[in-house]
Amino acid sequence: MASEEIIYQIIVAPAANDRMAEHFEFLARVSESAANKLLDGLIDDIQSLQKMPFRNPVYDRPYVSPLKYRYMVSNKRYRIVYQVVNDTVFVDDIQDFRQSDDKDLSNL
Repeated sequence: MASEEIIYQIIVAPAANDRMAEHFEFLARVSESAANKLLDGLIDDIQSLQKMPFRNPVYDRPYVSPLKYRYMVSNKRYRIVYQVVNDTVFVDDIQDFRQSDDKDLSNL
């Protein structure tokens, strides 16, 4: 008998949503189609966390609690940082690899 697959609820923090909008707006100044592709990719990747969110690596940084966060690479240069609590995935940040991530989650 196959085990039932858990479908996790996704909650995107307002700060992560704002960060996603900032990345979109910045890229839209250069290319609207590239910005739309970025947004579609981020949304698709976030939605994919409904199934098997533990498949991604632990976000190991000295300033966050060990094993609290995981991350997923999206659109080749963005990091979706999230935590799983029971049956809910909380997306807490979306980071551009080209920017320092030292300040982003330091208050969590």
